[in-house]
Amino acid sequence: MKKIFLSAILAGAVIAFGGTVFLSVENTVVGSLFFTIGLFVVCTRGLHLFTGKVCYVFDNDAAYAKTLPVIWLGNLAGTSLIALAEKCTRLVSLSARAQGICELKLSEPLFGAFILAVFCNVMIYIGVEGYRCNPHELGKYLALFFGVCVFILCGFEHCVANMYYFTMGGAWSGRAVLYLLVMTIGNAAGGVIGPLARKVLSR
Repeated sequence: MKKIFLSAILAGAVIAFGGTVFLSVENTVVGSLFFTIGLFVVCTRGLHLFTGKVCYVFDNDAAYAKTLPVIWLGNLAGTSLIALAEKCTRLVSLSARAQGICELKLSEPLFGAFILAVFCNVMIYIGVEGYRCNPHELGKYLALFFGVCVFILCGFEHCVANMYYFTMGGAWSGRAVLYLLVMTIGNAAGGVIGPLARKVLSR
């Protein structure tokens, strides 16, 4: 579990770097493109990211499922550490934009946040599964880029990215924790749609 937790911290850190890029550029298309650095590193280095790993919970045993809370906490630690470190630098100026993003996210009705989180992990599954199974080398990376760019440009909710935004924007509160948990459940629900549909169609 220790190695999984450390791997999850690293995964959270690289997602935070993706969030940093997104906050640093004005053009959202460019920001979404470079945000992909997070999932790119996670997939190519085999790191543990909750939104990717949860997609395969029904393909594995109970021991796999038990690692998911550990991964989630590791992702929280990684994103928070990067955000807190950035606040000690000139990048603290990004906090204002992060605050605006957090206000928008927390103004969404809870059911809406859940739906947006479901949609997000449908895209994450497309990206991760495309990277795992696409027989063409270029196709593997296009799957990652398209999956991430689409969920960002559509405004879907990614619980790990939001861990970074909530910390960077100083938005943590009881309401933020509730929203993050709802988004986590939504991500889990969205992540298993693809694998379950694949099983049904393969019968």
